[in-house]
Amino acid sequence: MKVIVCGAGQVGFNIARHLAQENNDVTVIDQSPELIRRISDTLDVQGVVGHASRPDVLERAGASDSDMIVAVTYADEANMIACQVAHSLFDIPTKIARVRHQSYLQPMWANLFSREHLPIDVIISPEIEVARAVMRRLQVPGAFEMIALAGDRVKLLGVRLDEQCPLINTPLRQLTQLFPDLNIVVIGLMRAGEAVVPSGEDEMLAGDEVYFVVDASQQERAMAAFGHEETEARRLLIFGGGNIGLFLAGELERTYPNLNVKVVENNAERAQTIAGHLKTTMVIHGDVLDSEILEEANAAITETVIAVTNDDETNILSSLLAKRMGCERAITLINKGAYEPLISSLGIDVAVSPRNITVSTIIQHVRRGRIHSVHALRDGFGELIEAEALETSPLVGSPLREVNLPQGVLIGAIVRGEEVISPRGHTVIQAKDRVVLFAKASVIRKVEALFSVQLEYF
Repeated sequence: MKVIVCGAGQVGFNIARHLAQENNDVTVIDQSPELIRRISDTLDVQGVVGHASRPDVLERAGASDSDMIVAVTYADEANMIACQVAHSLFDIPTKIARVRHQSYLQPMWANLFSREHLPIDVIISPEIEVARAVMRRLQVPGAFEMIALAGDRVKLLGVRLDEQCPLINTPLRQLTQLFPDLNIVVIGLMRAGEAVVPSGEDEMLAGDEVYFVVDASQQERAMAAFGHEETEARRLLIFGGGNIGLFLAGELERTYPNLNVKVVENNAERAQTIAGHLKTTMVIHGDVLDSEILEEANAAITETVIAVTNDDETNILSSLLAKRMGCERAITLINKGAYEPLISSLGIDVAVSPRNITVSTIIQHVRRGRIHSVHALRDGFGELIEAEALETSPLVGSPLREVNLPQGVLIGAIVRGEEVISPRGHTVIQAKDRVVLFAKASVIRKVEALFSVQLEYF
Protein backbone atom coordinates (compact mmCIF):
# COMPACT_ATOMS: atom_id res chain seq x y z
CA MET A 1 0.00 0.00 0.00
CA LYS A 2 1.26 3.48 -0.87
CA VAL A 3 0.49 6.02 1.87
CA ILE A 4 1.16 9.76 2.22
CA VAL A 5 1.43 11.04 5.80
CA CYS A 6 1.06 14.81 6.18
CA GLY A 7 2.80 16.01 9.31
CA ALA A 8 6.05 14.73 10.87
CA GLY A 9 5.23 15.49 14.51
CA GLN A 10 4.86 12.81 17.17
CA VAL A 11 1.64 11.38 15.73
CA GLY A 12 2.83 11.51 12.12
CA PHE A 13 6.16 9.95 13.09
CA ASN A 14 4.49 7.02 14.86
CA ILE A 15 1.97 6.42 12.07
CA ALA A 16 4.82 6.38 9.54
CA ARG A 17 6.81 4.01 11.76
CA HIS A 18 3.91 1.55 12.07
CA LEU A 19 3.22 1.59 8.35
CA ALA A 20 6.89 1.33 7.35
CA GLN A 21 7.42 -1.65 9.67
CA GLU A 22 4.78 -3.47 7.66
CA ASN A 23 6.57 -2.80 4.37
CA ASN A 24 4.17 -0.16 3.11
CA ASP A 25 5.48 2.53 0.76
CA VAL A 26 5.33 5.65 2.96
CA THR A 27 6.03 9.29 2.12
CA VAL A 28 5.95 11.99 4.82
CA ILE A 29 5.35 15.69 4.11
CA ASP A 30 6.20 18.49 6.55
CA GLN A 31 7.22 22.15 6.37
CA SER A 32 10.15 21.57 8.73
CA PRO A 33 13.37 20.38 7.03
CA GLU A 34 14.64 19.31 10.46
CA LEU A 35 11.66 17.04 11.12
CA ILE A 36 11.84 15.55 7.61
CA ARG A 37 15.57 14.92 8.05
CA ARG A 38 14.94 13.18 11.38
CA ILE A 39 12.16 10.96 10.05
CA SER A 40 14.11 10.08 6.86
CA ASP A 41 17.21 9.16 8.88
CA THR A 42 15.25 7.10 11.41
CA LEU A 43 12.62 5.31 9.31
CA ASP A 44 12.47 3.60 5.93
CA VAL A 45 10.28 6.33 4.43
CA GLN A 46 10.57 9.10 1.85
CA GLY A 47 10.53 12.70 3.08
CA VAL A 48 9.21 15.78 1.26
CA VAL A 49 9.59 19.33 2.59
CA GLY A 50 6.63 21.58 1.86
CA HIS A 51 3.01 22.52 2.59
CA ALA A 52 0.95 19.32 2.63
CA SER A 53 -2.11 21.00 1.09
CA ARG A 54 -0.37 22.26 -2.05
CA PRO A 55 -0.90 20.29 -5.28
CA ASP A 56 2.75 20.46 -6.40
CA VAL A 57 3.96 19.14 -3.04
CA LEU A 58 1.45 16.29 -3.09
CA GLU A 59 2.48 15.48 -6.64
CA ARG A 60 6.14 15.27 -5.57
CA ALA A 61 5.05 12.94 -2.78
CA GLY A 62 3.53 10.55 -5.33
CA ALA A 63 -0.15 11.38 -4.86
CA SER A 64 -1.03 10.32 -8.41
CA ASP A 65 -0.74 6.62 -7.50
CA SER A 66 -1.26 6.64 -3.72
CA ASP A 67 -3.85 4.52 -1.93
CA MET A 68 -4.28 6.64 1.18
CA ILE A 69 -3.53 10.04 2.66
CA VAL A 70 -3.33 10.58 6.44
CA ALA A 71 -3.32 14.29 7.31
CA VAL A 72 -2.17 14.93 10.89
CA THR A 73 -0.48 18.33 10.74
CA TYR A 74 -1.07 20.77 13.61
CA ALA A 75 -3.54 22.83 11.54
CA ASP A 76 -7.06 21.46 11.02
CA GLU A 77 -7.54 23.58 7.91
CA ALA A 78 -4.33 22.25 6.31
CA ASN A 79 -5.48 18.68 7.00
CA MET A 80 -8.90 19.31 5.44
CA ILE A 81 -7.52 21.05 2.35
CA ALA A 82 -4.92 18.31 1.87
CA CYS A 83 -7.73 15.75 1.73
CA GLN A 84 -9.75 17.95 -0.66
CA VAL A 85 -6.79 18.33 -3.04
CA ALA A 86 -5.98 14.61 -2.75
CA HIS A 87 -9.57 13.82 -3.78
CA SER A 88 -10.17 16.44 -6.47
CA LEU A 89 -6.82 16.34 -8.27
CA PHE A 90 -5.35 12.92 -7.51
CA ASP A 91 -8.38 10.72 -6.76
CA ILE A 92 -6.75 9.13 -3.69
CA PRO A 93 -9.28 6.51 -2.49
CA THR A 94 -8.94 6.82 1.31
CA LYS A 95 -8.57 10.13 3.11
CA ILE A 96 -8.05 10.41 6.90
CA ALA A 97 -7.76 13.76 8.69
CA ARG A 98 -7.12 14.81 12.26
CA VAL A 99 -9.55 17.60 13.21
CA ARG A 100 -9.10 19.05 16.67
CA HIS A 101 -11.36 22.10 16.82
CA GLN A 102 -14.73 21.02 18.14
CA SER A 103 -16.73 23.55 16.10
CA TYR A 104 -16.05 21.47 12.97
CA LEU A 105 -17.39 18.35 14.69
CA GLN A 106 -20.85 19.50 15.77
CA PRO A 107 -23.56 17.06 14.55
CA MET A 108 -25.40 19.91 12.83
CA TRP A 109 -22.42 20.36 10.45
CA ALA A 110 -21.95 16.64 9.74
CA ASN A 111 -22.62 17.14 6.02
CA LEU A 112 -19.47 19.27 5.76
CA PHE A 113 -17.29 16.20 5.24
CA SER A 114 -19.41 14.49 2.57
CA ARG A 115 -17.97 13.74 -0.88
CA GLU A 116 -19.79 16.77 -2.32
CA HIS A 117 -18.07 19.20 0.08
CA LEU A 118 -14.90 18.20 1.99
CA PRO A 119 -14.46 14.54 1.01
CA ILE A 120 -12.87 13.01 4.12
CA ASP A 121 -13.53 9.34 4.83
CA VAL A 122 -12.40 9.29 8.46
CA ILE A 123 -12.33 12.23 10.89
CA ILE A 124 -10.19 11.73 13.99
CA SER A 125 -10.52 14.02 17.01
CA PRO A 126 -7.74 13.28 19.54
CA GLU A 127 -9.60 15.14 22.27
CA ILE A 128 -12.75 13.06 21.87
CA GLU A 129 -10.76 9.82 21.54
CA VAL A 130 -8.80 10.61 24.73
CA ALA A 131 -11.97 11.46 26.65
CA ARG A 132 -13.52 8.15 25.56
CA ALA A 133 -10.35 6.30 26.61
CA VAL A 134 -10.59 7.89 30.06
CA MET A 135 -14.28 6.90 30.27
CA ARG A 136 -13.34 3.28 29.49
CA ARG A 137 -10.79 3.22 32.28
CA LEU A 138 -13.29 4.64 34.75
CA GLN A 139 -15.57 1.68 34.06
CA VAL A 140 -13.03 -0.80 35.47
CA PRO A 141 -11.42 0.56 38.65
CA GLY A 142 -8.01 -1.02 39.17
CA ALA A 143 -7.27 -1.47 35.46
CA PHE A 144 -4.88 0.83 33.61
CA GLU A 145 -6.24 -0.34 30.25
CA MET A 146 -9.67 -1.44 29.05
CA ILE A 147 -10.72 -2.16 25.48
CA ALA A 148 -14.17 -3.53 24.63
CA LEU A 149 -14.34 -6.00 21.71
CA ALA A 150 -16.90 -8.10 19.83
CA GLY A 151 -19.87 -5.93 20.66
CA ASP A 152 -18.76 -5.54 24.29
CA ARG A 153 -18.84 -9.31 24.84
CA VAL A 154 -15.05 -9.51 25.32
CA LYS A 155 -12.70 -7.12 27.11
CA LEU A 156 -8.98 -6.62 27.15
CA LEU A 157 -7.86 -5.48 30.60
CA GLY A 158 -4.47 -4.33 31.82
CA VAL A 159 -3.58 -4.58 35.54
CA ARG A 160 -0.49 -4.09 37.69
CA LEU A 161 0.37 -6.87 40.10
CA ASP A 162 1.42 -6.08 43.66
CA GLU A 163 2.88 -8.34 46.35
CA GLN A 164 -0.60 -9.29 47.57
CA CYS A 165 -1.77 -10.66 44.22
CA PRO A 166 -2.72 -14.35 44.73
CA LEU A 167 -1.48 -15.30 41.26
CA ILE A 168 2.14 -14.22 41.71
CA ASN A 169 4.68 -16.97 40.87
CA THR A 170 1.94 -19.08 39.30
CA PRO A 171 2.69 -20.56 35.82
CA LEU A 172 0.14 -19.31 33.32
CA ARG A 173 -0.81 -22.84 32.26
CA GLN A 174 -2.21 -23.36 35.76
CA LEU A 175 -4.79 -20.58 35.36
CA THR A 176 -7.22 -22.97 33.69
CA GLN A 177 -6.79 -25.43 36.59
CA LEU A 178 -7.26 -22.75 39.24
CA PHE A 179 -10.23 -21.14 37.44
CA PRO A 180 -11.72 -23.83 35.16
CA ASP A 181 -14.88 -21.83 34.40
CA LEU A 182 -13.17 -18.44 33.95
CA ASN A 183 -12.67 -17.49 30.29
CA ILE A 184 -9.37 -15.65 30.59
CA VAL A 185 -6.18 -15.62 28.46
CA VAL A 186 -3.04 -13.65 29.37
CA ILE A 187 -1.74 -12.23 26.09
CA GLY A 188 1.11 -9.99 27.24
CA LEU A 189 3.33 -8.80 30.08
CA MET A 190 5.37 -5.66 30.62
CA ARG A 191 8.26 -6.42 32.96
CA ALA A 192 10.83 -3.75 33.84
CA GLY A 193 9.86 -1.86 30.69
CA GLU A 194 10.29 -4.91 28.43
CA ALA A 195 7.40 -6.47 26.51
CA VAL A 196 6.95 -10.22 26.94
CA VAL A 197 4.62 -12.49 24.94
CA PRO A 198 4.18 -15.24 27.53
CA SER A 199 4.20 -19.01 27.20
CA GLY A 200 2.36 -21.43 29.46
CA GLU A 201 5.47 -21.90 31.59
CA ASP A 202 5.97 -18.20 32.32
CA GLU A 203 5.12 -16.93 35.80
CA MET A 204 3.72 -13.53 36.73
CA LEU A 205 5.83 -11.50 39.15
CA ALA A 206 5.10 -8.60 41.47
CA GLY A 207 5.42 -5.34 39.54
CA ASP A 208 4.39 -6.91 36.21
CA GLU A 209 1.82 -5.17 34.05
CA VAL A 210 -0.44 -7.90 32.73
CA TYR A 211 -2.74 -7.73 29.69
CA PHE A 212 -5.48 -10.35 29.56
CA VAL A 213 -8.60 -11.05 27.51
CA VAL A 214 -11.74 -12.05 29.39
CA ASP A 215 -15.44 -12.73 28.83
CA ALA A 216 -17.08 -9.38 29.70
CA SER A 217 -19.61 -11.10 31.98
CA GLN A 218 -16.70 -12.39 34.11
CA GLN A 219 -14.87 -9.06 34.38
CA GLU A 220 -15.31 -8.61 38.15
CA ARG A 221 -14.23 -12.18 38.95
CA ALA A 222 -11.16 -11.80 36.76
CA MET A 223 -10.15 -8.52 38.41
CA ALA A 224 -10.58 -10.12 41.86
CA ALA A 225 -8.37 -13.04 40.80
CA PHE A 226 -5.60 -10.53 40.06
CA GLY A 227 -6.08 -8.85 43.42
CA HIS A 228 -8.12 -5.85 42.24
CA GLU A 229 -11.49 -5.25 43.90
CA GLU A 230 -11.62 -1.47 43.81
CA THR A 231 -15.04 0.19 43.82
CA GLU A 232 -16.20 2.69 41.22
CA ALA A 233 -15.49 6.34 41.99
CA ARG A 234 -18.34 8.57 43.17
CA ARG A 235 -16.27 11.76 43.39
CA LEU A 236 -14.12 12.87 40.44
CA LEU A 237 -11.78 15.81 40.03
CA ILE A 238 -10.77 16.93 36.51
CA PHE A 239 -7.66 19.09 36.16
CA GLY A 240 -7.89 21.21 33.00
CA GLY A 241 -10.95 22.63 31.28
CA GLY A 242 -9.73 22.40 27.69
CA ASN A 243 -11.48 20.41 24.97
CA ILE A 244 -10.72 17.09 26.68
CA GLY A 245 -11.80 18.23 30.14
CA LEU A 246 -15.00 19.82 28.84
CA PHE A 247 -15.99 16.85 26.66
CA LEU A 248 -15.19 14.43 29.50
CA ALA A 249 -17.22 16.38 32.06
CA GLY A 250 -20.16 16.55 29.64
CA GLU A 251 -20.01 12.80 28.98
CA LEU A 252 -19.87 12.08 32.72
CA GLU A 253 -22.94 14.28 33.29
CA ARG A 254 -24.87 12.38 30.63
CA THR A 255 -23.67 8.87 31.52
CA TYR A 256 -23.32 9.03 35.31
CA PRO A 257 -25.66 11.80 36.54
CA ASN A 258 -25.15 10.84 40.19
CA LEU A 259 -21.38 11.41 40.16
CA ASN A 260 -19.91 14.39 42.00
CA VAL A 261 -17.63 15.99 39.37
CA LYS A 262 -15.49 19.11 39.71
CA VAL A 263 -13.25 20.81 37.13
CA VAL A 264 -10.26 23.02 38.01
CA GLU A 265 -9.26 25.48 35.25
CA ASN A 266 -6.52 28.11 35.52
CA ASN A 267 -7.83 30.52 32.87
CA ALA A 268 -10.66 32.65 34.27
CA GLU A 269 -12.36 33.26 30.90
CA ARG A 270 -12.18 29.57 29.97
CA ALA A 271 -13.52 28.57 33.40
CA GLN A 272 -16.51 30.84 32.89
CA THR A 273 -17.08 29.45 29.39
CA ILE A 274 -17.10 25.80 30.41
CA ALA A 275 -19.28 26.56 33.45
CA GLY A 276 -21.86 27.83 30.99
CA HIS A 277 -21.73 24.55 29.04
CA LEU A 278 -22.01 22.23 32.03
CA LYS A 279 -25.13 21.66 34.11
CA THR A 280 -24.21 19.90 37.35
CA THR A 281 -20.40 20.02 37.30
CA MET A 282 -18.75 22.51 39.64
CA VAL A 283 -16.04 24.61 37.92
CA ILE A 284 -13.26 26.06 40.10
CA HIS A 285 -10.96 28.79 38.81
CA GLY A 286 -7.41 28.21 40.04
CA ASP A 287 -4.00 26.60 39.62
CA VAL A 288 -4.00 22.79 39.88
CA LEU A 289 -0.56 23.00 41.53
CA ASP A 290 -1.90 25.23 44.31
CA SER A 291 -2.56 23.12 47.42
CA GLU A 292 -5.18 25.58 48.65
CA ILE A 293 -7.16 25.15 45.42
CA LEU A 294 -6.95 21.37 45.81
CA GLU A 295 -8.18 21.65 49.38
CA GLU A 296 -11.11 23.77 48.15
CA ALA A 297 -11.86 21.05 45.59
CA ASN A 298 -11.78 18.39 48.35
CA ALA A 299 -8.99 16.39 46.73
CA ALA A 300 -8.43 14.53 49.99
CA ILE A 301 -11.79 12.74 49.77
CA THR A 302 -11.87 12.35 45.98
CA GLU A 303 -11.55 8.79 44.66
CA THR A 304 -10.15 9.67 41.22
CA VAL A 305 -8.31 12.65 39.78
CA ILE A 306 -8.06 13.04 35.99
CA ALA A 307 -5.26 15.40 34.90
CA VAL A 308 -5.83 16.56 31.30
CA THR A 309 -4.18 20.00 31.04
CA ASN A 310 -2.08 20.73 27.95
CA ASP A 311 1.22 20.37 29.89
CA ASP A 312 2.68 16.96 30.77
CA GLU A 313 4.69 18.21 33.73
CA THR A 314 1.63 19.95 35.22
CA ASN A 315 -0.42 16.76 34.76
CA ILE A 316 2.19 14.59 36.48
CA LEU A 317 2.89 16.95 39.39
CA SER A 318 -0.78 17.78 40.04
CA SER A 319 -1.64 14.06 40.03
CA LEU A 320 1.09 13.32 42.57
CA LEU A 321 0.06 16.30 44.71
CA ALA A 322 -3.58 15.15 44.73
CA LYS A 323 -2.56 11.60 45.67
CA ARG A 324 -0.36 12.91 48.46
CA MET A 325 -3.36 14.80 49.82
CA GLY A 326 -5.40 11.58 49.93
CA CYS A 327 -6.86 11.02 46.46
CA GLU A 328 -7.00 7.29 45.76
CA ARG A 329 -6.32 7.09 42.01
CA ALA A 330 -4.77 9.25 39.30
CA ILE A 331 -5.44 9.11 35.56
CA THR A 332 -2.87 11.30 33.83
CA LEU A 333 -2.60 12.61 30.27
CA ILE A 334 0.97 12.32 28.94
CA ASN A 335 2.03 13.35 25.44
CA LYS A 336 5.78 12.73 25.68
CA GLY A 337 6.73 9.11 25.17
CA ALA A 338 9.89 9.57 27.25
CA TYR A 339 7.78 9.87 30.41
CA GLU A 340 5.81 6.65 29.96
CA PRO A 341 8.41 4.27 31.53
CA LEU A 342 8.45 6.45 34.66
CA ILE A 343 4.73 6.36 35.34
CA SER A 344 4.35 3.31 37.57
CA SER A 345 7.45 4.15 39.63
CA LEU A 346 6.11 7.66 40.25
CA GLY A 347 2.84 6.32 41.62
CA ILE A 348 0.51 7.34 38.79
CA ASP A 349 -2.11 4.66 38.25
CA VAL A 350 -3.12 5.21 34.62
CA ALA A 351 -1.28 7.05 31.85
CA VAL A 352 -3.28 8.11 28.80
CA SER A 353 -1.32 8.84 25.62
CA PRO A 354 -3.10 10.88 22.89
CA ARG A 355 -0.39 9.85 20.46
CA ASN A 356 -0.94 6.10 21.00
CA ILE A 357 -4.73 6.50 20.93
CA THR A 358 -4.64 8.46 17.65
CA VAL A 359 -2.23 5.97 16.05
CA SER A 360 -4.49 3.07 17.11
CA THR A 361 -7.52 4.77 15.58
CA ILE A 362 -5.73 5.35 12.27
CA ILE A 363 -4.27 1.83 12.10
CA GLN A 364 -7.80 0.48 12.45
CA HIS A 365 -8.70 2.14 9.14
CA VAL A 366 -5.50 1.02 7.41
CA ARG A 367 -6.43 -2.62 7.85
CA ARG A 368 -8.76 -3.95 5.18
CA GLY A 369 -11.26 -6.75 4.72
CA ARG A 370 -12.91 -8.58 7.62
CA ILE A 371 -11.03 -6.67 10.33
CA HIS A 372 -13.53 -5.21 12.79
CA SER A 373 -11.09 -3.44 15.11
CA VAL A 374 -7.37 -2.94 15.74
CA HIS A 375 -5.77 -1.56 18.90
CA ALA A 376 -2.07 -0.83 19.41
CA LEU A 377 -0.88 -1.84 22.89
CA ARG A 378 1.82 0.38 24.36
CA ASP A 379 4.47 1.84 22.09
CA GLY A 380 5.71 -0.83 19.73
CA PHE A 381 4.46 -3.78 21.83
CA GLY A 382 1.92 -5.16 19.38
CA GLU A 383 -1.67 -5.04 18.20
CA LEU A 384 -4.92 -6.51 19.43
CA ILE A 385 -6.94 -7.50 16.36
CA GLU A 386 -10.58 -8.53 16.08
CA ALA A 387 -11.37 -10.28 12.80
CA GLU A 388 -13.95 -12.58 11.24
CA ALA A 389 -12.74 -16.00 10.15
CA LEU A 390 -13.81 -17.00 6.65
CA GLU A 391 -14.30 -20.54 5.39
CA THR A 392 -10.96 -20.52 3.54
CA SER A 393 -8.94 -19.38 6.56
CA PRO A 394 -6.30 -21.84 7.83
CA LEU A 395 -7.68 -21.14 11.30
CA VAL A 396 -10.98 -22.83 10.41
CA GLY A 397 -11.66 -26.52 10.78
CA SER A 398 -8.56 -27.69 12.68
CA PRO A 399 -7.80 -27.86 16.40
CA LEU A 400 -5.75 -24.84 17.43
CA ARG A 401 -2.84 -27.08 18.48
CA GLU A 402 -2.47 -28.04 14.81
CA VAL A 403 -2.63 -24.46 13.46
CA ASN A 404 0.81 -23.06 12.62
CA LEU A 405 0.66 -19.53 14.03
CA PRO A 406 3.78 -17.34 13.95
CA GLN A 407 5.68 -17.03 17.21
CA GLY A 408 4.45 -13.96 19.07
CA VAL A 409 0.80 -14.49 18.11
CA LEU A 410 -1.78 -15.49 20.73
CA ILE A 411 -5.50 -16.07 20.29
CA GLY A 412 -7.32 -14.47 23.21
CA ALA A 413 -10.97 -15.29 22.59
CA ILE A 414 -13.43 -16.65 20.04
CA VAL A 415 -16.96 -15.26 19.86
CA ARG A 416 -19.60 -17.47 18.24
CA GLY A 417 -22.99 -15.77 18.29
CA GLU A 418 -23.57 -14.86 21.94
CA GLU A 419 -21.06 -17.44 23.21
CA VAL A 420 -17.52 -16.45 24.27
CA ILE A 421 -15.06 -19.34 23.93
CA SER A 422 -11.71 -19.33 25.71
CA PRO A 423 -9.27 -20.97 23.25
CA ARG A 424 -7.69 -24.30 24.19
CA GLY A 425 -5.56 -26.71 22.17
CA HIS A 426 -8.61 -28.76 21.16
CA THR A 427 -10.74 -25.72 20.20
CA VAL A 428 -11.86 -25.65 16.55
CA ILE A 429 -12.65 -22.26 15.00
CA GLN A 430 -15.66 -22.17 12.70
CA ALA A 431 -16.40 -19.91 9.74
CA LYS A 432 -17.89 -16.53 10.75
CA ASP A 433 -16.44 -16.74 14.27
CA ARG A 434 -15.08 -13.47 15.64
CA VAL A 435 -11.45 -14.10 16.57
CA VAL A 436 -9.64 -11.81 19.01
CA LEU A 437 -5.88 -12.24 18.68
CA PHE A 438 -2.71 -10.46 19.77
CA ALA A 439 0.25 -10.06 17.43
CA LYS A 440 3.64 -8.79 18.59
CA ALA A 441 4.87 -5.79 16.62
CA SER A 442 7.70 -7.75 15.00
CA VAL A 443 5.39 -10.41 13.51
CA ILE A 444 2.39 -8.36 12.41
CA ARG A 445 3.57 -8.53 8.81
CA LYS A 446 3.79 -12.34 9.04
CA VAL A 447 0.26 -12.44 10.43
CA GLU A 448 -0.98 -10.31 7.55
CA ALA A 449 0.81 -12.53 5.05
CA LEU A 450 -0.62 -15.65 6.69
CA PHE A 451 -4.15 -14.26 6.55
CA SER A 452 -3.78 -12.13 3.42
CA VAL A 453 -6.43 -14.04 1.47
CA GLN A 454 -8.30 -15.84 4.22
CA LEU A 455 -9.05 -12.79 6.36
CA GLU A 456 -9.03 -10.40 3.41
CA TYR A 457 -6.35 -8.03 4.71
CA PHE A 458 -5.74 -7.01 1.11
